[in-house]
Amino acid sequence: MKKYIVAAILLCSLNTTAQTIPAYKISDVVKYYEKQNDSVYVINFWATFCKPCVEEIPYLISTSKKYAKDNNVQLLLVSLDLPAFFPDRIATYAAKNNYDVPIVWLDETNADVFCPAIDSSWSGSIPATLIINNKTGYRKFFEEQMKPEEFEAELKKAIGIGN
Repeated sequence: MKKYIVAAILLCSLNTTAQTIPAYKISDVVKYYEKQNDSVYVINFWATFCKPCVEEIPYLISTSKKYAKDNNVQLLLVSLDLPAFFPDRIATYAAKNNYDVPIVWLDETNADVFCPAIDSSWSGSIPATLIINNKTGYRKFFEEQMKPEEFEAELKKAIGIGN
């Protein structure tokens, strides 16, 4: 019995504070990656209920972090979850899965407006990822779950490694 009480106390003492999830309009997302600087932006559109989305997020995070320090890679996760999920369920899900990168919730309802603002080819399906390097003009959009090696190869192209 004492072991269970100690375990419960330890679990309660862990930092389980969820990050604050702000609501963004599509114009806020665009402003985020349109900055003219030397950053490489990775904008991933996902939802907690999308299995391919949540399968790819761990390697999007780890690969982006691998190149972040030396190459100014910025990953932003844009949740397309239902309004009822905002903000608590998204924040709880992110904390549970150790998502320690910026997350925003897209406060938009008209995909006919927000999809073409990101890419004219976007049908609205997720996962979807936009990789941009404004300094070099690199811009590529993926409307699919990316494999880890595919994502890393594209990120390296955006950075200018191995071109």
